[in-house]
Amino acid sequence: MIVEHLSLVDFRNYAAVDLALRPGPNVFVGKNGQGKTNLVEAIAFFATLGSHRVSSDAPMVRDGAEHAIVRARLAHGERRVQLEAQVNRRGSNKARVNGTPVRTAELPRYAQVVLFAPEDLQIVRGDPSARRRFADQLLVQRAPRMAGVLADYDRVLKQRTALLKSARARGLKAEALSTLDVWDDKLVTLGTEIIRARTALAIDLTPPVAAAYRAIAGEDHRPELEWALSFSRDADGDAESDEDDEAAPRAAETDAAAAVMPTAADVVAQFRAALAARRSAELDRGITLVGPHRDDLVLRVRGLPVKGYASHGESWSVALSLRLASAELLRADSQLGDPIVILDDVFAELDSGRRGRLAELTVGFEQVIVTAAVDADVPGALRAHTLRVEAGAIVDPEDSSPVGAGRGHGEGIDGGAHG
Repeated sequence: MIVEHLSLVDFRNYAAVDLALRPGPNVFVGKNGQGKTNLVEAIAFFATLGSHRVSSDAPMVRDGAEHAIVRARLAHGERRVQLEAQVNRRGSNKARVNGTPVRTAELPRYAQVVLFAPEDLQIVRGDPSARRRFADQLLVQRAPRMAGVLADYDRVLKQRTALLKSARARGLKAEALSTLDVWDDKLVTLGTEIIRARTALAIDLTPPVAAAYRAIAGEDHRPELEWALSFSRDADGDAESDEDDEAAPRAAETDAAAAVMPTAADVVAQFRAALAARRSAELDRGITLVGPHRDDLVLRVRGLPVKGYASHGESWSVALSLRLASAELLRADSQLGDPIVILDDVFAELDSGRRGRLAELTVGFEQVIVTAAVDADVPGALRAHTLRVEAGAIVDPEDSSPVGAGRGHGEGIDGGAHG
């Protein structure tokens, strides 16, 4: 799979741009803050339905506009597909496939992208939410229907938590909240599907992660992946924020076992038992303490958790290995060919050895898109089609003229004028 053409309107710092890309390596070079990452962020949106830099969509819309338009023509062999997304500053986004309106959640069926970025270090060193996000985005790319499951779970979680907060404010006890049982049923049904899908993903990722780690680091540190489930540990925290989840890796350090695929019945039974046991605590605090929203993907090298124990180089090797393993899984699963591989300003973060090994591992994909502030940071194997990015303008050195820059189109994908 490759991106043949990319068009942006009011996306980040681009009023309008039309850009042709080639198979193999494509390199965007320019100083920081010129718009290189904005280009690859737009491509990745079709696969992940979000940004790798921010949690909300509003920052992707150019200042003064109400929405941004992203269009991409993707090719796999003789097949072509035109994807369009309208990213709204407020409200739900819109999408089209070959001109036909579809739910935005349908877009990952047509686009598979693996994006490496400096932010990936947060997957191994940051809060559990970063690891859940990594896993869930890959789940959606492998099985797009999971986007609906995850969205439904999030809605049920918000409704259940709102009920708990209301009950706390009114001083209600557990026995006076029969409606909570209804939300428990929905939470367990959806949560069980997520837990089993994530567990299967961790099992599938383990062999390619180990292989990628050996290739990048040049050593076998026995990388492992395992989900620490909230109903398998004491999940006491003091807030609903990500910091609340910091108990997860500490609990998993001492009692983790090899990843095993649980049966649905086992997950349901444990989930229901944990909800029953924690109901009083949940009412006291007005939050939902049990469920996949509080789980953590525990990563280890040399038998120790990466977070808190691994060196900077080991942490980077694990992060890169997770992305490379993701690309290998998508390559093996997909009927659309290789995923599009994006290396967003990662070479500046790596030593020369890791730079060369990463280039060797990615150059064989159908299309690789690289961004770099310094041309010399990009290994020779990936220096093919190079474009310069300067303040939102893209220049092809082969003809020294701006590539497709212009004024915004001013309409949404449904033809409506934008404000």
